[in-house]
Amino acid sequence: MASYFRQVPEFEYVNRTSDGKNIGDFTVVKNLFKRVKIREDILKNLAYFTRYQIEGDDRPDNVAFKVYGDETFDWVVLLSNNITNVQTEWTLTQQAFNDFLIKKYGSIEKVNNIHHYETRELKNDSGEIVVPKGLKVQKNFKIEYFDEKRDAYVIRVNEVDAVTNYTYEVRKEELKRNIYLIKPEYLELIIEDINRIMPYKKGSTQYVSRTLKRGEDIKLFD
Repeated sequence: MASYFRQVPEFEYVNRTSDGKNIGDFTVVKNLFKRVKIREDILKNLAYFTRYQIEGDDRPDNVAFKVYGDETFDWVVLLSNNITNVQTEWTLTQQAFNDFLIKKYGSIEKVNNIHHYETRELKNDSGEIVVPKGLKVQKNFKIEYFDEKRDAYVIRVNEVDAVTNYTYEVRKEELKRNIYLIKPEYLELIIEDINRIMPYKKGSTQYVSRTLKRGEDIKLFD
C-alpha cells in the first residue's frame, strides 16, 4: 500500500495541549478521509475486470505482482474488490485461520462439532430434482412429495448431511478467494483517476498546495 499512500495528500493541524491551548507548531498527517474509489461506471462494467482466485497464502502484494508485474499495485487489488479491512476481508493464512478457529470455538473438539445440517439432492423416479443440495435444515428434516411414476406419495426422512464448524468456516474462507481484478490494460485508467482525484483544489482557506491543507481551527480535544 506504500505507493497508494504516497498519493494521499496531507493535512497540517495545530498542536494543542489537553486543555485545548495552542502550543504554536503544526503536525503533518496523511488525510485518510481523502479515499479513492473506482468510478461507478467502471465498477458496473464487467468488461474492465477479470476473475481471479487467490492461491495459498498470497497477500494483495503477491497478487499484484502476479497480475500487474508490480507488488506496489496492491491497492488496485483491494480497490477492485472494495476491500477496506485486509484483516477481515482477505483470506487468512493457514496459521492465522487455525488461530481464528481456536479463538472462536475454544478447542479442537468444538471446532469439529456440528454447525448445522444441509439437504442432499433428492430426485423423484423421473430424475427431477425435488430437493436441491445444500439447504440448511433441521437434523430430522422430512419431505413428502407425489411421484408420478410410482403414482404415490413418497416420504423421505433424514436425507441430510452434517456440516461441522470447521467445514462451515472453510467455506467462508474459500469464498474470499474468488475476487475480481482490473484488467492490466485498464490499469493506467485507474492511475489517472488517482492523479485527478487526490490533489487538493484551490479555493479553500485551508489550501496550501495540491498536496497540503492547513487547519488552524481544528480541536483535537473536546
